[in-house]
Amino acid sequence: MPIYEYFCQGCENRFEIKATISEKEKGLKVKCPRCGSDKTVQILGNFFTFSKGSSMGFGGGCGPNPTSGCCG
Repeated sequence: MPIYEYFCQGCENRFEIKATISEKEKGLKVKCPRCGSDKTVQILGNFFTFSKGSSMGFGGGCGPNPTSGCCG
């Protein structure tokens, strides 16, 4: 089951939820577990894949062959 990261605009809490893709497609309504606010936004973060003993980051990493300036 995928894990989604959210940010609460009410109390500035960052939290994760587990939800199926089907639940997400149906318009999942997420409330902050700290303050109960429904003013939450999903944070689109990095994800990683693993293959043959090495890892390669996507969505913000340098990847397996960094060059000068690639990581800012």
